[in-house]
Amino acid sequence: MAQNQSRPDSPLPFEVREAVKGLGERIRTARLRRRMSQEELADACGIGRRTLYRIESGGAGIAVGHIFAVLWKLGLLSTASSLADPDQDEHGKILEAARLPRRVRSAASPVDNDF
Repeated sequence: MAQNQSRPDSPLPFEVREAVKGLGERIRTARLRRRMSQEELADACGIGRRTLYRIESGGAGIAVGHIFAVLWKLGLLSTASSLADPDQDEHGKILEAARLPRRVRSAASPVDNDF
């Protein structure tokens, strides 16, 4: 029986599966452009060829460290810096702004800064 990537008790959302699959395809394209075999890249990253195959095939159960090692070896690690970038988190910014005080209290007595 083949292993199901999204188990019935905890299926991954479609968008997640597609994102992982897309990442794997992009990693494969980068490897092929560098004319590297799966075995060469896997050895250079300290992972097994099967693990690299699973990354490129869109396997969702791969350790993030292994994916980052592959990106590093391909010279693409800097592209991962935008993952979960707080400056790109528009929803989080809206939630944070909603928690800010709506008004600022005025001082009890005005401060005289006129020297």
